[in-house]
Amino acid sequence: MTPPLSVVADNSADKSKPLSGRELSERIRRLQAEAKSLAREHIHALSVALIEVERLSAEISDGGEAYPAGVRDLARRMAEDCEAKVQTLEAISSRV
Repeated sequence: MTPPLSVVADNSADKSKPLSGRELSERIRRLQAEAKSLAREHIHALSVALIEVERLSAEISDGGEAYPAGVRDLARRMAEDCEAKVQTLEAISSRV
């Protein structure tokens, strides 16, 4: 069953009155700062995911004969690669 529609306030800027140059510049700066903050959060989420892949890969590579040799080798290389990628992400992110 579809929920009933409701009326919500339109909180957007008044379109009938154009923004002044100063207001527009401030709004652009705010939006750019918000975009950069969201990008940092997204990069952090990528780092966290890579760390989890690194952890799982290390577990599999150290899993012994329960895992096929090719899988263990691939997991070992993935763990090394993920570690390097996380370090690279952190180094690049710290420069900005």
